[in-house]
Amino acid sequence: MSVAPLVRRPLGCLKTSLRQARQQRTTIRNMATETTASNSTSAPALEHGFFRLTDRKTKTLRSAFAVYPSTAKPAAPAGAPKTLLPPPKNPLEALHAAQIKKMDPTGVRTALFSKSNREGAKVGDILLVTHRRGGEPFAGVLLSIRRRGIDSAILLRNHLSKVGVEMWYKIYNKNVAGIEIVKRKPKRARRARLTYMRKPKHDMGSVDEIVNAWRRNRRVFTTGKPRKGGKRPAAAAAAGKK
Repeated sequence: MSVAPLVRRPLGCLKTSLRQARQQRTTIRNMATETTASNSTSAPALEHGFFRLTDRKTKTLRSAFAVYPSTAKPAAPAGAPKTLLPPPKNPLEALHAAQIKKMDPTGVRTALFSKSNREGAKVGDILLVTHRRGGEPFAGVLLSIRRRGIDSAILLRNHLSKVGVEMWYKIYNKNVAGIEIVKRKPKRARRARLTYMRKPKHDMGSVDEIVNAWRRNRRVFTTGKPRKGGKRPAAAAAAGKK
């Protein structure tokens, strides 16, 4: 009669099993369970999700540790009104819509760079961005429009001292006082990003002359109306006398 030999396990497996059992007992001992005053008369009262204990030295109430309630919610009565709204399907889009409504209450900036607006700004147009904090306006060719909700931005390119400069501007930034279209591109661009305009062959160069001519047409430099608390310019005054 043959007897099967006993299976011997290495000592490391026994140590591992004992260690796991010891850790499990420690975890169960340290876990905080939910306790209410109804279950135990000696249990401290709950306040804002924390247990209240009396300090031995100061005799004041202090919080010991947080209490996490059970996931099961009690059923609401039949005639009780609903206080909480259901969560939106896409919370990120809802957050962006709320922020855009706050930053752009009139909806002018959103309509200026909307795809459905034919009169809006397109890539290839020359735009002028003015700052609210008194910075010098920056004009350039619109190379790209990044539509990312509240983080929507535009990329402008111009030449300063014969050096190509590109600037990103966020549409809904508070420091951006206004965005104006100086000149529109005669034909619609076939690409969404005009990165090829960085090459010398297609580079438009400086747009300062175009912006200056646009300002002269709008009579931004000089006007015939007298300034508040001052006199009219000499040229305007002479023309008025004639």
